[in-house]
Amino acid sequence: MQMTGQSLYHTFQRFRTLQTHRIAALPIVILMPHSACNCRCVMCDIWKDNKNLKQLTEADVTDLLGALRKFGTKQVLMSGGEALLNTNFFRLCEILHAEKIKVTLLSTGLSIKKNADNILKWVDDLIVSLDGDELLHDAIRNVSGAFNKLREGVEYIKSIEPKYRITARTVIHRLNYRNWPAIIEAARQMGIDQVSFLPADVSSHAFNRQTAWAEPRQHEILPTENELAEFQEITNQVLANKADFTNRFIAESPAKIQDIYGYYAAFYGHNAFPFKKCNAPWVSAVIEADGEVRPCFFHEAIGNIRDNKLEDILNSNEAINFRKTLDMANNPTCVKCVCSLNLSPLARLD
Repeated sequence: MQMTGQSLYHTFQRFRTLQTHRIAALPIVILMPHSACNCRCVMCDIWKDNKNLKQLTEADVTDLLGALRKFGTKQVLMSGGEALLNTNFFRLCEILHAEKIKVTLLSTGLSIKKNADNILKWVDDLIVSLDGDELLHDAIRNVSGAFNKLREGVEYIKSIEPKYRITARTVIHRLNYRNWPAIIEAARQMGIDQVSFLPADVSSHAFNRQTAWAEPRQHEILPTENELAEFQEITNQVLANKADFTNRFIAESPAKIQDIYGYYAAFYGHNAFPFKKCNAPWVSAVIEADGEVRPCFFHEAIGNIRDNKLEDILNSNEAINFRKTLDMANNPTCVKCVCSLNLSPLARLD
């Protein structure tokens, strides 16, 4: 397929960004429209600050449009907290859609049935959190009936628009690794199009942790060393169903699924932390509910959109130097990172 002049230019700008460390193209932006969450998950502390509500406004998103146009942003991921708690959420989506920017919503799934019509109108695809079968999902989310609300929402949207893409994301950890095959089956039964897995972050300041978790808190989520053998057995069960990888029902490759075990085993010195090729700070930015801008979920903020323009923040001397000197193979945050974004300049998001 022949590229248009505009897409050729955008591709060139993406190559230029990687080479110069100065942002000339920004394909993906992650927005956190609302700071609160309607779940109380055991592996996340966002909900603990629900009383101190912060949210992005229509003016905040409108003010971003100049930078999004300049950088040719193709996709905005609405994350959180729970983005749907922002009463102006769909107005924010409408503003972005007017710029022909794809909107993806990451949601707990508790209120997607109630918002189904607007989701279908203003959100291009949906990613829901799935933590286990019914009993385990509700226990991990600390919300009675959470699984049924998620399932009803997915099934309702699919009944209206069967081809609407809904995927699930699951954090695998000490409390649910034994339930891993059941999670895959639950996703299949409710009509999820694809499911993705990653290990739990137990070492960073992300997810509203004012201080990184100390060892006792870590081990509520981190499998014990004695559990690693069983963890590998369950991993092998998942890997044995090759059809789930061939048809891409499981998003990750078998090697990446095995890396989840490798990540946890690394905490006990059994192996190095799995290497993740990532260019997130060069191809994306995270804007939190209070306007703080981060180069990715896990690194420190580099500015605030309520103080400076996004393009000035991303191309400040501090930000450029951060990217230029970031050694992912040795940076402590990157070494223990649980996810990665490695977007080729040739990858198309539209």
